[in-house]
Amino acid sequence: MPANHTTSLDEAAFELTRVFNAPRELVFKVWTEPEHLSQWWGPTGFELGVAKMDPRPGGVFHYSMRSPEGFEMWGRIVYLEINAPEKLVFTTSFSDAEGSITRHPVSETWPLVVESTLVFTEQDGKTTIAMRGIPVDATEEEIRTFIEGHSSMQQGFGGTFAQLEGYLERVQA
Repeated sequence: MPANHTTSLDEAAFELTRVFNAPRELVFKVWTEPEHLSQWWGPTGFELGVAKMDPRPGGVFHYSMRSPEGFEMWGRIVYLEINAPEKLVFTTSFSDAEGSITRHPVSETWPLVVESTLVFTEQDGKTTIAMRGIPVDATEEEIRTFIEGHSSMQQGFGGTFAQLEGYLERVQA
């Protein structure tokens, strides 16, 4: 991309669609209830710690993730819209243990805030989640870093969604 090119948010958007063999109400529920979300959220192999979860518009989900090697990072989600069981909109950020927004632990040019919209649709007892994420108030450099990170996010969310799929199977059993 030329140095003088300004990237639009549509160009920067990260999109992922996944189908789950579970009814929409259940899939939405496991995204918005702490006892469920804590069982599958985060990178594969990481242990999740929930510091706070208040799933309502303006509420915060503040959490830690610890790798098997002991590396710990914190994150926070701020819920913007909860329209059960159809739509969930929230921002995500890396944070410190107190919940203040911080830079990505390994990328100084990652956007501080990313807004994600999840749309849940059901057909024949299966739920499709269409996810779209865009940087918020990001610099051109942060937007470029976000775009360059799309393949890594595909892998990361692929693992997280695989954990969700396994959790849904256990909950429905």
